[in-house]
Amino acid sequence: MKKTIAFIGTILLILAAGVGSVKADEMKKATFAGGCFWCMQPEFTNIPGVSSVVSGYTGGTTKNPTYEQVSHGNTGHVEAIEVTYDPAKVKYNQLLEIFWQNIDPLDQYGQFCDKGEQYRAGIYYHDDEQKKAAEASKEKVAGMFKEPIATVIKPASEFYAAEDYHQDYNIKNKTRYKMYRFGCGRDARLDKLWSGKKLAD
Repeated sequence: MKKTIAFIGTILLILAAGVGSVKADEMKKATFAGGCFWCMQPEFTNIPGVSSVVSGYTGGTTKNPTYEQVSHGNTGHVEAIEVTYDPAKVKYNQLLEIFWQNIDPLDQYGQFCDKGEQYRAGIYYHDDEQKKAAEASKEKVAGMFKEPIATVIKPASEFYAAEDYHQDYNIKNKTRYKMYRFGCGRDARLDKLWSGKKLAD
Protein backbone atom coordinates (compact mmCIF):
# COMPACT_ATOMS: atom_id res chain seq x y z
CA MET A 1 0.00 0.00 0.00
CA LYS A 2 2.79 2.40 0.94
CA LYS A 3 4.60 1.60 -2.31
CA THR A 4 1.40 2.27 -4.26
CA ILE A 5 0.89 5.64 -2.56
CA ALA A 6 4.53 6.56 -3.15
CA PHE A 7 4.23 5.56 -6.81
CA ILE A 8 1.08 7.64 -7.27
CA GLY A 9 2.76 10.57 -5.55
CA THR A 10 5.73 10.32 -7.89
CA ILE A 11 3.44 10.25 -10.94
CA LEU A 12 1.57 13.33 -9.71
CA LEU A 13 4.84 15.20 -9.20
CA ILE A 14 5.98 14.31 -12.71
CA LEU A 15 2.66 15.44 -14.17
CA ALA A 16 2.77 18.68 -12.20
CA ALA A 17 6.29 19.36 -13.40
CA GLY A 18 5.18 18.66 -16.96
CA VAL A 19 2.29 21.11 -16.70
CA GLY A 20 4.61 23.74 -15.28
CA SER A 21 7.13 23.37 -18.09
CA VAL A 22 4.45 23.57 -20.76
CA LYS A 23 3.06 26.65 -19.09
CA ALA A 24 6.48 28.30 -19.11
CA ASP A 25 6.85 27.54 -22.81
CA GLU A 26 3.54 29.26 -23.49
CA MET A 27 4.58 32.51 -21.85
CA LYS A 28 5.50 35.39 -24.14
CA LYS A 29 7.54 38.56 -23.82
CA ALA A 30 6.75 42.14 -24.73
CA THR A 31 9.34 44.92 -24.68
CA PHE A 32 8.44 48.59 -24.35
CA ALA A 33 10.43 51.79 -23.92
CA GLY A 34 8.58 54.72 -22.44
CA GLY A 35 11.18 56.98 -20.91
CA CYS A 36 12.25 56.36 -17.33
CA PHE A 37 11.67 52.70 -16.53
CA TRP A 38 10.85 53.59 -12.93
CA CYS A 39 7.52 54.90 -14.18
CA MET A 40 6.77 52.24 -16.78
CA GLN A 41 7.31 49.15 -14.64
CA PRO A 42 4.44 49.69 -12.15
CA GLU A 43 1.89 50.26 -14.92
CA PHE A 44 2.17 46.61 -15.99
CA THR A 45 3.03 44.84 -12.73
CA ASN A 46 -0.50 44.14 -11.47
CA ILE A 47 -2.13 43.31 -14.80
CA PRO A 48 -3.80 39.86 -14.64
CA GLY A 49 -1.82 37.50 -16.84
CA VAL A 50 1.46 39.36 -16.41
CA SER A 51 3.95 37.26 -14.44
CA SER A 52 6.90 39.66 -14.33
CA VAL A 53 8.05 43.11 -15.39
CA VAL A 54 11.78 43.83 -15.48
CA SER A 55 13.42 47.22 -15.92
CA GLY A 56 16.43 47.22 -18.21
CA TYR A 57 18.18 48.32 -21.36
CA THR A 58 17.76 47.31 -24.99
CA GLY A 59 18.50 48.38 -28.54
CA GLY A 60 22.19 49.13 -28.11
CA THR A 61 25.54 47.65 -29.01
CA THR A 62 27.42 47.59 -25.70
CA LYS A 63 27.22 44.26 -23.88
CA ASN A 64 26.03 44.30 -20.27
CA PRO A 65 25.64 48.09 -20.12
CA THR A 66 25.46 49.87 -16.79
CA TYR A 67 23.02 52.60 -15.84
CA GLU A 68 25.83 55.14 -15.94
CA GLN A 69 26.82 54.12 -19.47
CA VAL A 70 23.27 54.22 -20.79
CA SER A 71 22.61 57.55 -19.07
CA HIS A 72 25.45 59.13 -21.02
CA GLY A 73 23.63 58.18 -24.21
CA ASN A 74 26.57 56.62 -26.02
CA THR A 75 25.68 52.91 -25.95
CA GLY A 76 22.66 53.06 -28.24
CA HIS A 77 20.42 51.57 -25.55
CA VAL A 78 17.11 52.88 -24.30
CA GLU A 79 15.61 52.41 -20.87
CA ALA A 80 12.93 49.76 -21.32
CA ILE A 81 10.83 47.13 -19.60
CA GLU A 82 10.46 43.47 -20.48
CA VAL A 83 7.01 42.09 -19.74
CA THR A 84 6.48 38.33 -19.43
CA TYR A 85 2.84 37.44 -19.90
CA ASP A 86 0.38 34.62 -20.51
CA PRO A 87 -1.36 35.28 -23.87
CA ALA A 88 -4.28 33.14 -22.72
CA LYS A 89 -5.01 35.65 -19.95
CA VAL A 90 -3.92 38.98 -21.40
CA LYS A 91 -3.65 39.91 -25.06
CA TYR A 92 -0.73 41.78 -26.57
CA ASN A 93 -3.16 44.45 -27.78
CA GLN A 94 -4.12 45.10 -24.16
CA LEU A 95 -0.48 45.62 -23.28
CA LEU A 96 -0.15 48.01 -26.22
CA GLU A 97 -3.08 50.05 -24.92
CA ILE A 98 -1.42 50.36 -21.52
CA PHE A 99 1.85 51.32 -23.17
CA TRP A 100 0.42 54.10 -25.33
CA GLN A 101 -1.58 55.66 -22.52
CA ASN A 102 1.55 55.93 -20.38
CA ILE A 103 3.80 57.70 -22.87
CA ASP A 104 3.94 60.93 -24.85
CA PRO A 105 3.82 59.61 -28.43
CA LEU A 106 4.56 63.07 -29.85
CA ASP A 107 7.95 63.56 -28.20
CA GLN A 108 10.85 62.70 -30.51
CA TYR A 109 13.52 63.88 -28.08
CA GLY A 110 12.75 61.67 -25.08
CA GLN A 111 9.90 61.46 -22.60
CA PHE A 112 8.61 64.20 -20.33
CA CYS A 113 11.52 65.79 -18.43
CA ASP A 114 14.01 63.14 -19.57
CA LYS A 115 15.61 63.96 -22.90
CA GLY A 116 18.03 61.98 -25.04
CA GLU A 117 17.93 58.89 -27.25
CA GLN A 118 18.10 56.67 -24.16
CA TYR A 119 14.60 57.89 -23.25
CA ARG A 120 13.03 57.59 -26.70
CA ALA A 121 9.68 55.79 -26.67
CA GLY A 122 9.47 52.58 -28.67
CA ILE A 123 7.82 49.21 -29.16
CA TYR A 124 10.23 46.31 -29.65
CA TYR A 125 8.41 43.38 -31.22
CA HIS A 126 9.37 39.72 -30.73
CA ASP A 127 7.57 38.23 -33.74
CA ASP A 128 5.58 39.18 -36.84
CA GLU A 129 2.30 39.04 -34.95
CA GLN A 130 3.53 41.63 -32.45
CA LYS A 131 4.93 43.75 -35.27
CA LYS A 132 1.57 43.86 -37.07
CA ALA A 133 -0.27 44.64 -33.84
CA ALA A 134 2.20 47.40 -32.95
CA GLU A 135 1.93 49.00 -36.39
CA ALA A 136 -1.87 48.83 -36.30
CA SER A 137 -1.97 50.42 -32.86
CA LYS A 138 0.40 53.19 -33.96
CA GLU A 139 -1.84 53.93 -36.92
CA LYS A 140 -4.82 54.14 -34.59
CA VAL A 141 -2.97 56.50 -32.25
CA ALA A 142 -1.92 58.63 -35.22
CA GLY A 143 -5.59 59.23 -35.96
CA MET A 144 -6.05 60.78 -32.52
CA PHE A 145 -3.46 63.53 -32.89
CA LYS A 146 -2.66 66.23 -35.43
CA GLU A 147 1.07 65.96 -34.78
CA PRO A 148 3.15 63.04 -36.15
CA ILE A 149 3.75 60.05 -33.89
CA ALA A 150 7.40 59.90 -32.85
CA THR A 151 7.28 56.46 -31.20
CA VAL A 152 9.46 53.95 -33.02
CA ILE A 153 8.72 50.30 -33.76
CA LYS A 154 11.76 48.04 -33.96
CA PRO A 155 12.61 44.33 -33.69
CA ALA A 156 13.51 43.23 -30.17
CA SER A 157 17.20 42.72 -29.48
CA GLU A 158 19.23 41.67 -26.44
CA PHE A 159 17.60 42.88 -23.23
CA TYR A 160 19.78 43.52 -20.19
CA ALA A 161 18.17 43.74 -16.77
CA ALA A 162 19.00 46.94 -14.94
CA GLU A 163 20.71 47.00 -11.56
CA ASP A 164 18.70 45.67 -8.61
CA TYR A 165 18.11 49.10 -7.10
CA HIS A 166 16.15 50.08 -10.23
CA GLN A 167 13.74 47.15 -9.98
CA ASP A 168 10.39 48.02 -8.36
CA TYR A 169 11.79 51.46 -7.62
CA ASN A 170 8.30 52.83 -6.90
CA ILE A 171 8.01 50.37 -4.01
CA LYS A 172 11.55 50.55 -2.66
CA ASN A 173 11.70 54.35 -2.76
CA LYS A 174 8.08 55.51 -2.59
CA THR A 175 8.69 59.11 -1.57
CA ARG A 176 11.53 59.75 -3.99
CA TYR A 177 9.58 58.08 -6.80
CA LYS A 178 6.52 60.25 -6.21
CA MET A 179 8.64 63.39 -6.09
CA TYR A 180 10.42 62.47 -9.32
CA ARG A 181 7.20 61.58 -11.14
CA PHE A 182 5.48 64.80 -10.06
CA GLY A 183 8.52 66.95 -10.76
CA CYS A 184 8.86 65.43 -14.21
CA GLY A 185 5.30 66.46 -15.04
CA ARG A 186 4.47 62.99 -16.26
CA ASP A 187 0.90 62.67 -15.00
CA ALA A 188 -0.06 66.21 -15.97
CA ARG A 189 1.16 65.63 -19.52
CA LEU A 190 -0.49 62.21 -19.76
CA ASP A 191 -3.80 63.66 -18.63
CA LYS A 192 -3.55 66.42 -21.22
CA LEU A 193 -2.68 63.95 -23.99
CA TRP A 194 -5.08 61.13 -23.27
CA SER A 195 -8.09 62.66 -21.53
CA GLY A 196 -11.18 61.66 -23.50
CA LYS A 197 -9.28 59.33 -25.82
CA LYS A 198 -9.89 55.57 -25.91
CA LEU A 199 -7.77 52.97 -27.66
CA ALA A 200 -9.93 49.96 -26.89
CA ASP A 201 -12.68 49.14 -29.38
